[in-house]
Amino acid sequence: MYSPAHPSLPPRPGSPCKQGKPIPAERKSSGGRRGLPTVRVTAVAGAAFAKAGTLVAAILFGAWALAPRAIDAASPESAPESRRQTRIAANDGGAENAHWSAARNAEQRAPNIVFILADDLGYGDLGCYGQEKIHTPNIDRLAAEGMRFTQFYCGAPVCAPSRCVLLTGKHLGHAAIRDNSEVQPEGQLPLPAEETTLGELLQAAGYRTAAIGKWGLGPPGSSGDPNRQGFDLFFGYNCQRHAHNYYPTYLYRNGERLALGNPPFAAHQKFPADTDPQDPRAFAGYTGRDYAPDFMLDEAVRFIRDNQDRPFFLYFASPIPHLALQVPESSLAEYLGRFPETPYLGEKGYLPHRTPRACLAAMISHLDRQVGRIMETLEELGLADDTLIMFSSDNGPPEDVGGADTRFFAGNSPWRGFKGSVFEGGVRVPFIARWPGRVPAGSVSRHIAIFYDVLPTVMEATQQPTPSDCDGISFLPALLGREQPKQHEFILYEFYGYGGQQAVRMGRWKGIRLNCYQKPEGSLMLFDLDADPGETTDVSAAHPDVVARLEEILRTEHRDHPYWDFQEKRRPPRPAAAAR
Repeated sequence: MYSPAHPSLPPRPGSPCKQGKPIPAERKSSGGRRGLPTVRVTAVAGAAFAKAGTLVAAILFGAWALAPRAIDAASPESAPESRRQTRIAANDGGAENAHWSAARNAEQRAPNIVFILADDLGYGDLGCYGQEKIHTPNIDRLAAEGMRFTQFYCGAPVCAPSRCVLLTGKHLGHAAIRDNSEVQPEGQLPLPAEETTLGELLQAAGYRTAAIGKWGLGPPGSSGDPNRQGFDLFFGYNCQRHAHNYYPTYLYRNGERLALGNPPFAAHQKFPADTDPQDPRAFAGYTGRDYAPDFMLDEAVRFIRDNQDRPFFLYFASPIPHLALQVPESSLAEYLGRFPETPYLGEKGYLPHRTPRACLAAMISHLDRQVGRIMETLEELGLADDTLIMFSSDNGPPEDVGGADTRFFAGNSPWRGFKGSVFEGGVRVPFIARWPGRVPAGSVSRHIAIFYDVLPTVMEATQQPTPSDCDGISFLPALLGREQPKQHEFILYEFYGYGGQQAVRMGRWKGIRLNCYQKPEGSLMLFDLDADPGETTDVSAAHPDVVARLEEILRTEHRDHPYWDFQEKRRPPRPAAAAR
């Protein structure tokens, strides 16, 4: 059985190099923070140029990066505070990096990166976004001490493609994963080996990296295995289906299954018809002893402690509050009796629960306490000022499934649509960032940003080059409270689930096409988000020029893929054929 007490993080498994991705196989260990050795900059940037096909640029950049420059000559071991004295120009050129250099303090220490990703958390589920029934004091504090975005978008309306967009910096017209696609016996369609992730880029820059929580981008041993996609440590659910039960019999630590003290039971059941739903004992079979998210939090805290003397990247992808409705009794107690309740009996999927509203609220507050513990750990270790924390959700909340009463809590408020939809309620998500002394406390940004902007933002924040095939734009200037010199002309979705959907936002305008598999050239609805944020009125007939431009964007931004094409009705292989 798994015990949370275990040795420190072991050495990274053998060479992480993947075909077409010359990531260094070894890094010098260090008891202190250090800058990026010049040769590692060459590896990352050279790979980025080469993947774009610009071989000459890669050679020239390699020669530039290897040229002598003002680098602290002391070794990390002899000078724990050694740091880089020069800026490495990213894709967007030196102008934007000037914003960064002006904001950095004299210490020039490499920042830690913590990205906390909630699962199916709605825009309106947090107190700092208007929630009145559910308590989220720690996340609210994160917003009060940092910046809250009001026009931030996830990568896709469902789990796996949204995470793919986040980690690769590519929008859904270019991404390798554009829908949830299952693999048997466990896992989802794997990220291809040639994809470069945020984990790999930071790993190559000398960071220790961990993905803790829910993965969903490839089974153990596949090309999408998190240990093969830039993460020294993986702990949690590899498979999204496995994550439907918060009391599983095992979790993964890297490629090893670790047993938990829970009895086996299915994550989708209906309440027996001959049993009294008012009897709390009748629901005992839908719970267990070891609540998986608590083990994930312990692992995250341990990772921070083990790596407090070196730069680290923690990708904490919590499964909360995705269904099923399950939470420890100690957390549930906070909300029992607060809301009118009708027992949920499993008729719409997942597991029954006697007090479904109290459970959903308790799950979100449980997540909030986990965020608080991560913040407290950073503060206890003196790392808070040197850590950029970002918090968001992978998509909007579910609609009328599994007992989750999203409408009661106004979880998607004030938007139209839910999880699985490219309307605002399915894709506009909370985003909060805190970096004391850099990100203005208590600030609110209306800058339009999206998951594929996170990768270039982190690259600029850590002074690393952004791969040339990234679709995102760094919003670090906006985070630092400065003028944002580059803006998206558009952001887009090419989503292959829920009948196939396309959406593109261009300033105030947003175009949407539904049922793309049936009607790949169907008419595009047009909404004016400034005048009609609820997307209630189609104004396409009044603005044919705008519709024509949005149609052009959708055509030109589609990249052909053997699995993803509406015209050809392409889909990924069925589970039995999707080999590891």
